[in-house]
Amino acid sequence: MRPLQRNKADRIDTVPLHRKGFARTFTASIVCACLLASAPAAGAFELFGFKFFGRYDEADTVIDPVNYSVTLTVSPADDDLEKALNAASTLVADAEKPVSGSLGLLAKARNDRRRLVAALYEQSRYDGLVTITIEGQNIAGMAPDASFDTSRPVPVAITVQPGQLYKMGTVRLTTDGPPPLSAEEYELTPGSSADSVRLLKAENQIYLDVENTGRPFAAILHRDVVADSARGTLDYDLSLSPGSPVPFGRTVVTGANAVRPGFIAYMTGIKPGTIYSREELQQARDRLNALNVFSSVTVKAADGQEPDGTLPVLVEVSERPFRVIGAGATFSNTDGAGVNGYWQHRNLFGGAESIRLEGSVTRIGANELSSSGREVDGVDYKVGAEFRKPGVLGPDSVYIGSLTTLREQPLAYNRESIAGFSGVEYKIDKRQTVHAGVLLEYEEIEDYLGKRDFLIGSIPVTYTFDARDDALNPTEGYLLKVMGEPSYDAEGSVAFFKARGDASAYLSLDENDRFIVAGRVAYGTMAGADLADIPNDRRFYAGGGGSVRGYVYQSIGPYYPDFAPPGTNPNFVDTPIGGLSLFEASLEMRIGITESIQIVPFIDGGTVSDDLFPDFGEFKLGAGVGARYLTGFGPIRIDVGIPLDPGPRDGSFQIYAGIGQAF
Repeated sequence: MRPLQRNKADRIDTVPLHRKGFARTFTASIVCACLLASAPAAGAFELFGFKFFGRYDEADTVIDPVNYSVTLTVSPADDDLEKALNAASTLVADAEKPVSGSLGLLAKARNDRRRLVAALYEQSRYDGLVTITIEGQNIAGMAPDASFDTSRPVPVAITVQPGQLYKMGTVRLTTDGPPPLSAEEYELTPGSSADSVRLLKAENQIYLDVENTGRPFAAILHRDVVADSARGTLDYDLSLSPGSPVPFGRTVVTGANAVRPGFIAYMTGIKPGTIYSREELQQARDRLNALNVFSSVTVKAADGQEPDGTLPVLVEVSERPFRVIGAGATFSNTDGAGVNGYWQHRNLFGGAESIRLEGSVTRIGANELSSSGREVDGVDYKVGAEFRKPGVLGPDSVYIGSLTTLREQPLAYNRESIAGFSGVEYKIDKRQTVHAGVLLEYEEIEDYLGKRDFLIGSIPVTYTFDARDDALNPTEGYLLKVMGEPSYDAEGSVAFFKARGDASAYLSLDENDRFIVAGRVAYGTMAGADLADIPNDRRFYAGGGGSVRGYVYQSIGPYYPDFAPPGTNPNFVDTPIGGLSLFEASLEMRIGITESIQIVPFIDGGTVSDDLFPDFGEFKLGAGVGARYLTGFGPIRIDVGIPLDPGPRDGSFQIYAGIGQAF
């Protein structure tokens, strides 16, 4: 086994490709190439000597400008390799820009040679030949103060003889203790690709995997990388000393003023004596960020162990303003005007306890829901208060208590209500959440048959499994949500049970997420009582922006008669009854037109039945197209839906807008 030849100045031999020297220079070459390749191109313009949309740097003014022309030739020809080398060459990329004097051109050429060497390594070419000439002279033999004829563009020629394509040869990964390492696990098997970036990525992953066993101080005992030109293989030998698992120690908090440091340490969830884990540190950051009282959070392990062998956890926070006030307004040609406002305190007692008071008034100046809607009387309103206290059942829990009173007039009924809720949200892990509590509500509901009072106690429980890659703009993964709510109406002595399941899935069809298929299904049913005995607001409805687009909100399902016999309310003639079961499905294709704009054709369908199981004979479809503008806080969404089987309350189309994808 022999290293690469080193008898020619232009051969890739500045790195001996053997033992530690190779590893250091090899890594530096790749890092240098990555840093140079990632430098952003800035756009700017000047006016009266001032520069806009850019920044001043030394490159803006070139002293003794020298222009040059450049050619790059790969022999034997290889289109893919030539493309990669052209992308790596700054001489090629900057050919239209002057350099500073002959010295600047020579320095640029020598730097370019290093970049091309790194690019060849990335292509598994370890014994190639790179020659750069200026005015026909090889730069390897030029004096540092060489000068050129700058009266015309200076000719620069790059010739690359890439040599053979290397494959991985013998790979040995050993440790002087657990955990064992396997070349197959890191895809470093004999005959696999030997490109430098892949090898560095595998080595970084080895370090991470060792660290994830609770050993943050792994040390290299031996690293040997040998390129054998006779066999065309790259042999890799790495020996690590993982060290012993290290336990976490005390948590040190800095930067806290109003929020108690002891509470912050508790909310990290990191207990002294537990074994070091990078994932635990990340989860601690997530918990503290979720408290909504810090503008920045840093959680990291100390650089070294304390005398007792433990590793301190260092937490640094910066508090944000705790008192927040906000207001907004809306207007619709069918629903009239609306105003809303809130006040919130995020840290009542030093433990990130929050209280939020909010109110809204809507339907100002409106007397009907749509051009074919029913008459309504006065405005709608909602007033509520919510108290949240994190950490009641451990760092991953939060207590929620709320009191709400409202008046609303949707298409199906009029409702006045006062409700109180007390419950807990518990995060099982980063994907699973359970929400459970007790809800007590008194409400008066008016529909086609008149007014009725309800006094309802219920225990809503919701389980969520969220495997999406992004909550507002998912491109991969899925979301499952299951809800069950046993309820009892004391006024009518009626018990009933409501259950619903929702599932959505997302699939990207290309690496750049330009084509994403998204689908959703929902199923719900109610048992234990007849439809007439169940409060209208607890029944199932379909139609609207979060359901079947193209249809008016609540418009899908069975209807009251289209006439008003004596004793019935004429305002609710031909309005939805609601149902005991529901099925919905949606499918859409999110097509990226640019990096920030998507066009989204979609089709939705749904049915509501007054039986325990949906009646698919009454299944209704809606179709349409939407647009998304992708921002840092989520997509801005607008959809136009058309009902393919409109009912008596539906128009020819509906427009929906919001933030975030439709599902």
